[in-house]
Formats: sequence, C-alpha cells, structure tokens
Amino acid sequence: MSRHPFNFFKNLKIRRKMLVVILPLVIIPIILLGGTIGYIATNQAYDGLIAAGKVDLEHMASFTLDLLDGHYRQFEVYREDKKKIVRQEMKTLVDLAYNLINEQQRQLAAGITDLATARQTVRNSFKEVSIGGSGYLFAITVKGVLAAHPAREGENIIDAQDEEGRFFIRELIEQALASKPTEVLYAIYPWHNEQLGDNRPRRKIVAYRYCPEWDWIIAAGGYLDETYDDPEFEKMALASLAQQIKNKRVGKTGYIYCMSSNGTLTIHPDAEGSNVLSARDTDGRAFIAEMAAKKDGWIRYPWRNVGEETARMKIVRYRYFEPWDWVVAVGSYEDEFSQAANDLKWRIAVHVLLLPLLIGLITVVLLFMASKVMTDPIQKMITVIRRVKLGRLDEQMPVEGHDELGELAIAFNRMTRMLQKNKKLEEALAQQGKMASLGVLSSGVAHEINNPLGVILGYAGYLEKKIAEDDPNFTFIREIKRESKRCKKIVQNLLSYSRTPKPVLEPTDINLLLNQIIDFAGNHTDLYHVEIVQNFSADIPIISADADQLRQVAINLLLNAASASAEGGEIRVMTSLDKEQYVRIEFADDGEGISEENLEKIFEPFFTTKTRGTGLGLAITKQIIDMHQGKIFIDSETGKGTTVVICLPLVREEY
Repeated sequence: MSRHPFNFFKNLKIRRKMLVVILPLVIIPIILLGGTIGYIATNQAYDGLIAAGKVDLEHMASFTLDLLDGHYRQFEVYREDKKKIVRQEMKTLVDLAYNLINEQQRQLAAGITDLATARQTVRNSFKEVSIGGSGYLFAITVKGVLAAHPAREGENIIDAQDEEGRFFIRELIEQALASKPTEVLYAIYPWHNEQLGDNRPRRKIVAYRYCPEWDWIIAAGGYLDETYDDPEFEKMALASLAQQIKNKRVGKTGYIYCMSSNGTLTIHPDAEGSNVLSARDTDGRAFIAEMAAKKDGWIRYPWRNVGEETARMKIVRYRYFEPWDWVVAVGSYEDEFSQAANDLKWRIAVHVLLLPLLIGLITVVLLFMASKVMTDPIQKMITVIRRVKLGRLDEQMPVEGHDELGELAIAFNRMTRMLQKNKKLEEALAQQGKMASLGVLSSGVAHEINNPLGVILGYAGYLEKKIAEDDPNFTFIREIKRESKRCKKIVQNLLSYSRTPKPVLEPTDINLLLNQIIDFAGNHTDLYHVEIVQNFSADIPIISADADQLRQVAINLLLNAASASAEGGEIRVMTSLDKEQYVRIEFADDGEGISEENLEKIFEPFFTTKTRGTGLGLAITKQIIDMHQGKIFIDSETGKGTTVVICLPLVREEY
C-alpha cells in the first residue's frame, strides 16, 4: 500500500512532480497570512467607513448649498442679461426692417418697382415677423397713421393713450424725429389688449427708429412678460433644481431635504409643503425644532419608518442658506455605513480565498517555466524529428549547449544535411529525365510538324505571288505565312529548350506588338467567348527584345486566361513603367484561379492541370523572359482570377 503513491509520483512528468512538491509550500502560508490581515482590515474598515460617511454627508450638504447659491446668483444675472439680449434683438429687428425699406427704395430709384409695390412688399415682410408670443413689427407715419400693422393698418392712432393716460404715440413720434439718423430708441408703457384675452394691463416695450426716406417710424413691440420677465420659467427652473436635489441619494435610503426656518418642507422627496416643526423621534425628542433653532450642526436620533419593526439610528448634517432663510439637511442611517463595512468583510474573505488561487496560478506558471528550461531541449528535438519524419529535411535541431543533448543535436543535423543532399541529387536526376523526355518529344514534334509546315509555307508563298497586293485576301495570305513561320520557330525553340535559345534582339514597340497580338488572337476560336480589354501606357519607350518570342509568350498567356474564364469573361492586358526601370506587362483574368499548392509548380516542365495540356507553355514562357533578363510572377486566388506580371528591362546588361 505504501508503494502505490510513490509509484504514482514516480510516473509523473518532471513539471507535475515540481508542482506537487512546491505548490503546498506556497499556498498554505498565504492562506494563514491573508486571514490575519483580513481580520485586522475589517475592524479598521468599520471605523473608517463611519468617518467617511460623515464626510460624505458634509460634502453633500455643501454641494446642495452651492446648488442653491448658484441658482440664486444665476437668476439675478439672468434677468439683467435677458434685458440686454431682448433689447439687442429688438434693435436688430428694427435695423433689418430699416434695411428692407432701403433696399426697396434702391429698387424704386432704379425703376425696378413702384412706390406702392415697394411699400406693400415691406408690409408683407413685417407681418411675417413675430416677437415673443404676441409681439410684432409695425410702422407709423409722423402724423400717427399706421402704415404697416398686422390688424389695424391705415388707422390713425395719434391720440392713443396708455393705461396711465399718456399720449405715448405722440411722445414716440416727437422723440423719433429728434433722434440721430441711426439711433434706435426704446419706450415702455402699460397696455391692455382685450383681443389677446388680457384681464389686466401688461407692460409693453417698443424699440423704434425714424426712416426719413418714407417718413415712417419703424417699431418692434412686445410684452415684457413674454421677453425677459418670465416668472413661469423661474418657477420651472426652481422645480428642476428641486428635482435635481431630490434625485441625489445618500447611501440606499438617505436623502437631502430643505425647510424654512418655521419648519415648512420646501424640498422633500415625498412631503414637500408640509410643516414638520413639531415632529419628534422615537425617544420623543423634537429634533426638527432643534435644527430650525440652531440652523447649523450635526444631529443623531433614532427613527422608525412606517413598516419597520425597530428604530434605527439616523445621522444628519444640516446647514443654513441665508438668502432664502432655508435649512438644508442631509441624512442617512448609520447601519448603511456599517453595511458597507460588512460588505467589505466579505469581500476581504473572498480575496483571501482568491489570493492563494492567484498565487498558486503564478506558482504553477513559474514552475512550468523552470521545468521548461530542463525539458524544452528534449521537446524541441522530438518536434524536429517528427518534422523530418514527414519529409522536411531542411529542419535543424537547435544546439543550445555542449552537453549530451548538444552532441546529439549536432549528429542529427549532420544526418539531415546528408539526407537533404541525397534528395537534391534525386531531384536533379528526375529533372534530367524530364529534359531527356523533352528531347525525345521535341524530335518527334519536329519530325511530325515541320513537314506539313513546309507544305503550308510553300503554298502560302505560291499564293502570295499569284495574288495582287490590293486583293483583300492578300493580307490573309501574309498572315498565314507569318504565323506558319512563327510555328516553325516555336518548334525550333522546343527543340532547343534544353540548350537555352538566345533571343534575337531588335528595337520593339511593346504597345504596337501587343496590339497586333490581340488583333490576331481575337480571331482564335478559343478566345471567342471572352472580351480582351487593352489599357496601354503612352510613355512606354522602344526596348530591345525578340518580338517573335514575346508574341509566343503573349499568345500562350492569352490562351491560358481564356481557358480559365467563363462565358462572357474579361481579359485585361495592361502596360506601364515601374519605378525599377522595367516595362510592366499584365495579363489579368476573372477566371477560376490557381490553387496555392499548384502556384509553386506552375513553371515546372510537364506540369499541367489541363486534361490535354503538355505542361511546356509556362516553362517556355519563363525561359524566354529569363533570357530577356526580365521577371515573371503570378498572383492568383481560387475563384477570383489570375494576374500574370512580366517585367522587361529598359536597358539590358551585356554578359
């Protein structure tokens, strides 16, 4: 029985053995230490949170006083600012009306309009303006006739009197005539408008200015209680402030309230407007009367809410707001402060449990890191051996020391290098076999194709001599002859593929060459189902190249693109100059694309994905581009198409 646990331990891996031995030595002391610290911290928390709660009450009381004081001061400033703003707005309206008259006067002087039309335009514009709830723009002549008015236009009001018996219209006309040219004057008078439903006189303000061009006095009028005298707004603002104060909570059930010095609750969550001066706590103490008398201080009393079985101690901080003769009070139950301490006790207990888990996790990580130093070299060797087993002979074991493992790694690396050399030798032999097969194939092709090509060339030459140059068929005969010669040259290139044929360089216009190739390819039956789009750059210079070889390359790439494209597909042929002094030629299609694994083999001789392909097209294409000291690469994604890019140098290097 005693050997069983020992055998279990012995069969564990090194990392787990270290964990079983060291982890208890770390976790047990942490649990003991955490429990002691938690007990001390909980006792300290009770005292600290009660003190912090009183600080919160003090801050909330100060905050409420600041809100009330800010509201009080804001409305004092607000009234003055509103007066200035309203006067400025009315002045702006009068000035705009004056400018409108000036504009109509300018059109009148230019003969664009007549006086009656101009004045009617101004009257209509005045009627579209409203000031406050019932204010408006109007104009009177110096004789007191209402030249423009929403309801009384044409009426003479020179003898109109306000509610105090003043002939305010006469005064307004006299002052306007005596004013400076750009001066705007103001008048305030009591007015009772029965049409608006007024049951008492209201004070009205009028801004006015004299317009000598039409001998009018332009005025903008409105009632003060619709402009800057706004008691309803002030009442709403105070209600909003009270709601803001009532929304502030202290703890779970504590709140802020305000009362006048006679005990009437001015702000309270649910008893606003009640007089509570005679209220008493559970012990019969008149605590509200005490607060109203002292106005500033702290009070602690027992209080039992409706539905509660026992009273709880409540603590209140109260301050005095002198401008409104209010007492501001902020209160909360003491057990809500201590509840936070109780919650803290449980949080400490949870952390005492979590801390060993966290330390244990860190210990496990450190143990694994320590064991990693000892076991990683072996794991790396196993990984490399598995990869070599899968055929990746380029893998090498890292040599991290000069111990036995280091010597083993050196010996293994030497072995993989030897295997890699043998594999390269096998690949070279396979390539030579392909080249030999290509030679046999080329001989057969030359024998089978050259003879009929010679016959075609002979008949084409014969017909060329018999047909006049202006005959429409003469161009076709020339095309047959030229393409037959090119086929013969392709056969010769195939024969000389293993001998790396050297291109015959001539000055070549790439754009012109590609244009000819595309015109010819357009008649090829394999390209009937696609559209070839050209986009040639105009700044392509003449370069040295073998036009026949490049023609072979272009036709091969066009046929490949067509075979990969669906009915109605598009092949894009583009030329441009890149920054590395190369002519860049792109053949792009929207066909089925090439898989990533096939991209690596695409230029190998005899590799093809076509059922009837020979696998030589792209191999010869790459050989031709290499002999032109150019570059070729393919970008393709399955299902999205393929782009073949050829880069030919502007200037060749001579070897």
